[in-house]
Amino acid sequence: MSGDQIIILAVLAATMSAFLWGRWRHDVVAMGALLVCAFTGLVPGADAFTGFGHPAVITVACVLVLSYGLQITGAVDVMAKRILPSSAGPTLSILALCGLATALSGFMNNVGAMALLMPIAIQMAEKQNLPPGKVLMPLAFCSILGGTMTLIGTPPNLIVSGFRAEAGLGGFAMFDFLPVGLAVAVTGTAFIALIGRHLVPARKQADEGSFDTGTYLSEVRIVERSKAVGKRLREVEEMLDQADAQIVGLVRNDLQVTAPNPWHLLREGDILVIEAEPESLSAALANSGLKLEEDVSNEPENGDEEGKGETKPNIKAAEHKADATEETEETEETEETEETEETEETEETEETEEEEEKPEVEEIVIQELAVMPNAILIGRSATDIALRTRYGINLLAVSRKGRRSIKRLRSTVIQPGDVLLMRGGPQALSSFASEYGCLPLATRDIRVPDKRQALFATLIMGAAVGSAALGILTAAVSFAAGVLALVSMRIVPLRSVYTAIDWSVIVLLAAMLPVAGAMATTGTADLIASFFVDHLAQGHAIIGLAVILIVTMVLTDFMNNAAIAALMCPLSLSTASQLDVNPDTFLMAVAVGASCAFLTPIGHQNNTLILGPGGFRFGDYWPLGLPTEVLVIVVSLPMLLWVWPL
Repeated sequence: MSGDQIIILAVLAATMSAFLWGRWRHDVVAMGALLVCAFTGLVPGADAFTGFGHPAVITVACVLVLSYGLQITGAVDVMAKRILPSSAGPTLSILALCGLATALSGFMNNVGAMALLMPIAIQMAEKQNLPPGKVLMPLAFCSILGGTMTLIGTPPNLIVSGFRAEAGLGGFAMFDFLPVGLAVAVTGTAFIALIGRHLVPARKQADEGSFDTGTYLSEVRIVERSKAVGKRLREVEEMLDQADAQIVGLVRNDLQVTAPNPWHLLREGDILVIEAEPESLSAALANSGLKLEEDVSNEPENGDEEGKGETKPNIKAAEHKADATEETEETEETEETEETEETEETEETEETEEEEEKPEVEEIVIQELAVMPNAILIGRSATDIALRTRYGINLLAVSRKGRRSIKRLRSTVIQPGDVLLMRGGPQALSSFASEYGCLPLATRDIRVPDKRQALFATLIMGAAVGSAALGILTAAVSFAAGVLALVSMRIVPLRSVYTAIDWSVIVLLAAMLPVAGAMATTGTADLIASFFVDHLAQGHAIIGLAVILIVTMVLTDFMNNAAIAALMCPLSLSTASQLDVNPDTFLMAVAVGASCAFLTPIGHQNNTLILGPGGFRFGDYWPLGLPTEVLVIVVSLPMLLWVWPL
């Protein structure tokens, strides 16, 4: 064993130990391993950061942005509404939800698919009178399984494809993973939804961290072609009930009815006051085809009450006219000079205003602001301060615990402790909060459905997948073009492109790729492969394949799956070379094993996401996770040998 091999083995051992210890983040550990390899000469200094330009890294980043575009436009909400049954028992409901999660995860980041469907899963659990974990764990596991079906389903698949390309065999195509991945995903989803869900421990939901703002009171308008037009109030209440929202008031012809008759026939132009959680607001709008009142109203400060904001400019105009009449005795040259200066100043002002307005169009956020006890906003309403005219901000909803009956949002007098859900540019919101004594709580990820943008986002995603699948463009170029299209059409704000990317994953991948390359260049991968072949597989290719699959899967339960894929790919290639068999079979085994982590909450981000909401403990995952992993091995091994014969 050479000195370089000893060093790289020590680096790998220290890296795995640090991953398992969990004291430092995965990306910090990976960067440390890369720097040690660079300091010791295992990775040339000039090549240390080439991983950041690797096609797999670029593709992962672009897929995250494309998934974000589907999320914020409400495209997945529409899909969920049409696919999931509105009235069914627990078995059918969970099967439909898990099937949707599996399908979505094949074409978008599986963490993004999980985040999108989590609120639906929690609502489903409440509706079916089930502990949240009974729905959340099957959802998490099925979203992980779905990633095995396509090249872009999960980062390990992209990494495996990258190593195949570097070995001179060319990268895998978009649907090369489908035969094995589909068998694993379909079998696993059916088992989890029909049988395995009964193995999930019944836990109460853990207390939520951070703050609880309670439900919001929002105003929504019945617009043309809305599903609510011509329906009775009771029927619309049933639609909203599916999204955990309820009607608490009706406004017709500026007349508010606080306890409307459920048999009221609704018509276009009516305004409903609904009570909903922030996360349920988008689902309520999607289910009913309603629009937020602030979105329908284009005129600044509409209504009689808001007309106060227009009085002062009219008075100033009259005074200016009177002054101009009294000054008619002044010289014409003076007037012309003043008019010229005023015209130039007006044009400059208009140009400045247009330049200032452009950035606001590019990014609009929805943020919660808590009204502090000494805020100067107390006792005033949105109309009093001309909120929209002066700041370009819309008041979407008000949360006031213990108080339900309030006036129209625009004329509601703000009180201490109110939480305001406001939409506008980040700078405008910050200025308003600072001036009026409000405390910014959080930027809410509330998706106000936009059918047009949802359609464009879906078409762009489909075009990117199609061009990569047909080989028209490489995956990295195809998905980068998709991101550019989203930004150009302002579906995803420019600044959100960078916030949508999980940079810890990007750094992890970029740092581990050169380290994995050092395993191959120093001969360490061949050394470890020889140990597997001689002592474990004993020269049998099928046993060697099973060892690679099981070792990868076990390691993935305790370490980041992308890191494990990067470490196991050189090892699998060396093992296949020593056994003189098809390397694709072993690479596919790594892809399956690195994508299936079900024993612990730290093996995959989706498992971590449900830890708190499901009320789970560390040991609650293996009762369903262990049989699921055994099923994956039983299904994938014969499929690998059939689709990718040795």
